[in-house]
Amino acid sequence: MEYDEGQPLQHEIGNRTYFVADVEPLDVDGVRTVEVGSAIWFLAFLGLLPFYGRLEDSGRLWWLWTCMAGFGLGLIGLEYCRRRRRARTELAAELEGYAPEA
Repeated sequence: MEYDEGQPLQHEIGNRTYFVADVEPLDVDGVRTVEVGSAIWFLAFLGLLPFYGRLEDSGRLWWLWTCMAGFGLGLIGLEYCRRRRRARTELAAELEGYAPEA
């Protein structure tokens, strides 16, 4: 996404003024976000693993499996985001070489 010089730098809505920052968006495809989230779920699973007996005794063993499910779903989401990024890159490459007829 590129900054358009024609865009206003501030918007006034009612009695409030909102300023538009001149920055590029971060992590447009979401790959890094899903990687970090999956890693956190996996670390939580590893952190709870030594307490397996206590979790089982207190009826909270589901905490452990929730972490594993979060990690597994994160891996599925990671593959989805990678495919989406690849498709967007290929589409951008196709459009870059495309010249409409005048």
